[in-house]
Amino acid sequence: MKALLERTKLLLMDKITLKWKKISSLAQIPVKATDGAAAFDLCAATEEPLLLKSNTVLAVPTGLCVEIPEGYEMQIRARSGLAFKQGIGLVNGVGTIDCDYRGELKILLIKWTAGDFSIQPGDRIAQALIAPVWQVEHLVSEELSSTERGAGGFGSTGVKSL
Repeated sequence: MKALLERTKLLLMDKITLKWKKISSLAQIPVKATDGAAAFDLCAATEEPLLLKSNTVLAVPTGLCVEIPEGYEMQIRARSGLAFKQGIGLVNGVGTIDCDYRGELKILLIKWTAGDFSIQPGDRIAQALIAPVWQVEHLVSEELSSTERGAGGFGSTGVKSL
């Protein structure tokens, strides 16, 4: 119960603290581009440019390790500008950094479109945000409550034609 109360207090706070450790002199502590930004940018910590070839995956180092408070995760997301202009995204869609991970953050980039792309040292390569993680209890049951949708799957919630 005490852990739940502490986690609830954290969720109600305006701000949480992330403790960063630079493992490279090239690492840049993330910052938000604007006051209203939900996420903060992560940058490539490389001495030389890295070549991201079309249809290949590259683990780009950030030179950073982070301590995330218990009860939270860090979500790594693609930068919309790189996705739109260069066809670059995250190979795993959205990456998750768990609160107990202490290794280097590496960004798994993929070039979905034709042509290669050069990642320059210090380039903003992804964005990250912090989200709460709730503890889950799994319960096995023979029956589930009914809904209007029921077992309707892919495309079943779209507008019905007249």
